[in-house]
Amino acid sequence: MTDQQERRQYPRAKVSVPVEIHVEGAVSPIRGATSDLSVGGCYVETMFPFPVGTALDLKLQLESTLPIDATVVTCDPQVGNGMEFSRMLPEDRKVLEAFVEAALKEKGASSAAG
Repeated sequence: MTDQQERRQYPRAKVSVPVEIHVEGAVSPIRGATSDLSVGGCYVETMFPFPVGTALDLKLQLESTLPIDATVVTCDPQVGNGMEFSRMLPEDRKVLEAFVEAALKEKGASSAAG
């Protein structure tokens, strides 16, 4: 299966979630926020995006901090990065699944009401 076939297999929620990005060799993390989030990845807006293929350690701030290994899959200069999640603990995945599901339901309810 190619990356193209794998792309967007999970529904995405348009949510802003704080995230710390740790890059090998960097002294301090880069802080930002997601503009969308799914169980399989996220998009983080940043003026200085990373090149495609960069491996990152993310700390996603939900109810708790979720450590996630990710890889940059898209790079939009001066806009941000699309990141694919490559590894996380099963219990963290369950927390993320519940969060995304709740965010999608909330957005659906607010758009239906509006």
